[in-house]
Amino acid sequence: MKLIFAGTPEFAATALQSILDSRHEVCAVYTQPDRPAGRGRKLKASPVKELALTHDIPVQQPASLKHEAELQTLRDYGADLMVVVAYGLLLPQAVLDIPRLGCINIHASLLPRWRGAAPIQRAIEAGDKETGVTIMQMDAGLDTGDMLLTLTTPINSDDTAESLHDRLARLGAEAVVEALDKIEAGELTGKKQDDNKANYARKLDKAEAVIDWSRPAVELDRLVRAFNPWPVAQTTLAGQVLRIWRAAPMDTSTDAAPGSVIAASKAGIDVATGEGILRLIQVQQAGSKALDAAAFLNGHPELKQGDVKLGEGA
Repeated sequence: MKLIFAGTPEFAATALQSILDSRHEVCAVYTQPDRPAGRGRKLKASPVKELALTHDIPVQQPASLKHEAELQTLRDYGADLMVVVAYGLLLPQAVLDIPRLGCINIHASLLPRWRGAAPIQRAIEAGDKETGVTIMQMDAGLDTGDMLLTLTTPINSDDTAESLHDRLARLGAEAVVEALDKIEAGELTGKKQDDNKANYARKLDKAEAVIDWSRPAVELDRLVRAFNPWPVAQTTLAGQVLRIWRAAPMDTSTDAAPGSVIAASKAGIDVATGEGILRLIQVQQAGSKALDAAAFLNGHPELKQGDVKLGEGA
């Protein structure tokens, strides 16, 4: 089939590469305008744009798809189908109606479980045991279209948002080519979503990353993993920000006040929570690199001596 691809980040580029390796033709790529990045704030192309240019595919970067001129450009490509993956623009109904077979989307959750901007992180944070990707026929709603195909993967106890993102990107790339082949053959029928089972995966906020030590250790462990690599869970040590990159809930319990450091060794820094103990395995102070517990304790011997409480001061 003749396709238009719309996407922006690395997750989308993985899917685009899979389609380029298939027998389908990508006649144009739509992606977000170049953004300032890095210390020099120079304009940087998206991963999808960079990939498209290496394959000499025309790239469009409109700020909006609401204007008639942009709609006409889309029509002129004469595409059978539009594949949308983390594009970053809301597609009006006029756009959805242009391709002969409409628009499909790769969504990084088992719909309708998590709709919205951050399904990978919210699935980890909520303690879901599995997730996956859904190929969806797009409609004007927010991730509300009919489901065409799903592939699942377990969420492991050590999965971070980064590791799960990478696995789902590969799964989505596999699923979209399978879906395209079946759509062309007329073998896919959409299934309505059950709105009663839907949850909104709201966008991540830095304020959420501040650890509340009164929460159970198992919840805080999920928070740390969900917010790795961004915005990274954090607390304070002696009034200074301490970012927590890796942690693990322990089977033991304690009567110590939440936030109290009750033990510290090369294995980790054990902190009392509202229920159970959270072991900090990799941490980072402002202006320093991330360190494992053993290396961090070399510079903070006071943690081994007790009477230290995290989360106080700012």
